[in-house]
Amino acid sequence: MAKLVPENHPALHTISEEITAEEFTDGTVTKILKGLREGVKTYDVDGYSAVAIAAPQIGIAKRMFLIEDQGNTEREEKLPTIVAINPRITKTSKKVHEVGEGCLSVVDTYGVVVRHTNVTFEALDENGEPFTRGAGGLLAQIIQHECDHLDGTLFVERADRIWHKGEEPLY
Repeated sequence: MAKLVPENHPALHTISEEITAEEFTDGTVTKILKGLREGVKTYDVDGYSAVAIAAPQIGIAKRMFLIEDQGNTEREEKLPTIVAINPRITKTSKKVHEVGEGCLSVVDTYGVVVRHTNVTFEALDENGEPFTRGAGGLLAQIIQHECDHLDGTLFVERADRIWHKGEEPLY
């Protein structure tokens, strides 16, 4: 079973390597995806579930992330399931906004991060097929957060304000 690595793990602070064509055929992609699905399901803190996870969070410095809404939140609409391999943000909106964030890898810490309100990205799916996808709002925020992971950046390094569980949020 895949385990989330601690915040000081080297994979979280390294620019991840691209997935190669061989890794689609030799089972590597399938193995990483299985680990991501296991990892995202393990998170449940104070009734909040995870919605996304990147390969570095399970100790694998490869350019792959999974968005898979675990569904026990108050959001009206479930997020789509997206497997993104070698993702690249190709377009960002000029408009940005401040959003609250937390992370599976930075336990009990939250912050306010400036993110683009809309993004477009290109990636490969789990079968190696290319796709392009636009996103706005929460989905755009998640995509930017996960792409940061692939570049070795944690949200706390981008946050304007940070607080810890039990402290008053600094909105």
